[in-house]
Amino acid sequence: MVQHPLPSVLPQTGLTRHRRLREQGSLRRADLEAILDAGFVCHLGVIVEGRPLVVPTVYGRDERRLYLHGSVASRSLAGGTPVCVTVTHVDGLVLARSVFEHGVNYRSAIIHGTAHKVTDPDEKLAGLRRLTEHATPGQWSYARRPDRKELAATTLLALSLEEASVKIRAGAPDDGDGPDAGSGVWAGTLPLTATWGAPEPDPLLAPGILPPEHIARRAGTRHG
Repeated sequence: MVQHPLPSVLPQTGLTRHRRLREQGSLRRADLEAILDAGFVCHLGVIVEGRPLVVPTVYGRDERRLYLHGSVASRSLAGGTPVCVTVTHVDGLVLARSVFEHGVNYRSAIIHGTAHKVTDPDEKLAGLRRLTEHATPGQWSYARRPDRKELAATTLLALSLEEASVKIRAGAPDDGDGPDAGSGVWAGTLPLTATWGAPEPDPLLAPGILPPEHIARRAGTRHG
């Protein structure tokens, strides 16, 4: 069956409509994809035994789905129930002339839907490849791939990217032309960046085994 691309504009639903700080909201699917591509850890919110549970986990994606994985024993990965997945990047502090106007520059995405377990062996392997390559491009071809026993011990969830909410805040404080403009208080932003460090070998690694190029070249580069 031919699958058509998802619309370039995100739908507004009861869950995704921007009710507060609408100027920070985005309906561009390209912004959603950029936020997802900039990270690899999300927070999965799900109801377990009548109580809310939020757990961090790694993820990967294709054009239509977000993939999450974990142990088959994980209660949060049962699948078949509504979930909420959040990805957030903090880009800096917004330090205004008054405490009330302080804020954060950030990029965030919230995906809503029902997560389903991936049971088809080929799709499961493809999803795990997406997840692995999302965090460390080149690693799927370098390291040993999961065997049958490991696949059986792993749960992979797929969540549609159809319903999502995106918000982005960037730039200076908002009080530059307000009553506090002449207060003499410094105002501006304090950017926050993350940089990959040099690879640290496993203490039990045999001598002479160097990190492969796809890992070594990330040292000193910016994350996110």
